[in-house]
Amino acid sequence: MKILIADKFSLEEVASLRESGHEVVIEPTLKGDSLVASLTEFLPQVLIVRSTKVPAEAMDADSTLELIVRAGAGYDTIDVAGASKRGVFVANCPGKNSVAVAELSFGLILALDRQIPDNVSAARAGKWDKARFSKSAGLKGRTLGLLGTGNIGREMIQRALAFGMTVVGWDKVLDTKMAEELGITHCATALDVARQADVISVHVASTPQTAGLVGVEFLAAMKPGAMLVNASRSAVVDDEALLAAMDDKGIRVATDVPPGEPAVKQGEFSHRIAAHPGAYITHHIGASTAQATAEIGAEAARVVRTYAETGEVANCVNIETHSPATHLLTVRHLDRVGVLARVLDAMRQANWNVQEMENLVFAGAEAACARIRFDGYKTDSALAAIMAQDEVIAASLIEL
Repeated sequence: MKILIADKFSLEEVASLRESGHEVVIEPTLKGDSLVASLTEFLPQVLIVRSTKVPAEAMDADSTLELIVRAGAGYDTIDVAGASKRGVFVANCPGKNSVAVAELSFGLILALDRQIPDNVSAARAGKWDKARFSKSAGLKGRTLGLLGTGNIGREMIQRALAFGMTVVGWDKVLDTKMAEELGITHCATALDVARQADVISVHVASTPQTAGLVGVEFLAAMKPGAMLVNASRSAVVDDEALLAAMDDKGIRVATDVPPGEPAVKQGEFSHRIAAHPGAYITHHIGASTAQATAEIGAEAARVVRTYAETGEVANCVNIETHSPATHLLTVRHLDRVGVLARVLDAMRQANWNVQEMENLVFAGAEAACARIRFDGYKTDSALAAIMAQDEVIAASLIEL
């Protein structure tokens, strides 16, 4: 297969893909028009990206594109709806950067508590101010609140408990039993986390449902002087409400995903949060460790190899889990050329739209069983036409 890698990527995995017989082009600075131009020229079946944005217009530049792999967990930089409309698979690499993101997040918590960046900055400027910098509260016995208890959240739990913290958490899939198994307290709502926590760390995916999750109401519920760390996505936090809370309630903030983050690796950056004395900003480096890069590269390469060898898309994020199928047609038939083609033609004439289909071959390859889920209205004539075929052993139809 032809593979275009549009970001920095493990050279070891590039070599392994080439050794597997794939044609690989790596252009780590592609974005915007240059991405479109490269897709138009190279026409890859697979596109691998990390931070590079992939809009629907870029997909239109390559009619042969079959799979986009996001070498990371989040995939909000890819127009997933546009990919689905064009029949392009989108896959990610979940869990491979969890340790790296948790390490940075906990580092930011420590930085906020001990004012580490300000300590260093003052010393570099030739100023000694022990009186100012010796007033931290410490972390032992304090409460960490987690928004999101997935892979990264669970890594945060281990680190927080090791520091002697109490942990409370909320997640749409978290319940009391799961929380007990993790050694934390379950919160029924995100607001409950805000009310109880001294430190809040955000680790939810960026979706329409989580947009502005940390907003006016949430920030109003937080304790005065509490700390907020965001290593998920900037869209999860209402930055205008956050600025007001920083001024009015002394909320201290550290974020690895600042609003207005430049699309380029190096460039100018400015934002009122970055300029606020109560905020620390890092450069979206949560997943940027050698360990995480190696693991993500290996997983992205595995996704590509699996697809090339089996046609299956590991970690696919845009396959419909509940198709609009209304009926299930089961056809037991002789394993002969053209049988399924005639079955599908009868379905076409009945205006049955196939949604899902599998064909299982019995031992000996003399007979097989096709299970076809479709959207349409049941007609006895269509079923009779299928059953009338000589190679069809039996057929049945049930409503889903």
